[in-house]
Amino acid sequence: MRPDTDFEPLVTERLLLRRSGPEDAKTISAYRSDPDVHRQQGWERTDPEGVRADIEEMSRRAPGEPGGWVQFSVEERDGRRLVGDVGLSPADGEPGVIKVGYTMAPEFQGLGYATEAVGALVAYAFDTLDAEVVRAYASAENVPSLRVAEKVGMQLVERFEHREGDQVWFGVRYEVLRSDLGDERGTSA
Repeated sequence: MRPDTDFEPLVTERLLLRRSGPEDAKTISAYRSDPDVHRQQGWERTDPEGVRADIEEMSRRAPGEPGGWVQFSVEERDGRRLVGDVGLSPADGEPGVIKVGYTMAPEFQGLGYATEAVGALVAYAFDTLDAEVVRAYASAENVPSLRVAEKVGMQLVERFEHREGDQVWFGVRYEVLRSDLGDERGTSA
């Protein structure tokens, strides 16, 4: 894989995916703190200061560079409202594997924005970062998130159970391989 040290925002039909900045922290914090959103996520802190600290830490990494996540704010192209965020990270100890994550603000869910943004992120991971596999993890109960993974071409590859003390979390892992998209993307595998 190759890090993208010259990142340019990703543009889709309706959206712009740009590096998240400290100015986004308050908006991101607001929707990540929503109880219905937060219960589906794995963030320890969703307060504005915690989100800002995460964004600042991620800003020191190029997309695709080992060491953790890089976050992108998702904006509507007309109006420039921040509607959600997506991120990616190389999988530790698995060369060629990029993990993706995504969250849309509740008022912008159901509009196809997550599918559009994640589709752009998957294409970016393959085309620019030279990933071989793109992976997403989710709660097995988060049906909208699972639908997004499926709509961008990912397949369910694992169901698992995570125990922490007396709490149990049921999760799923979805993946799409570069070779799976060869015909659809006009390339050979």
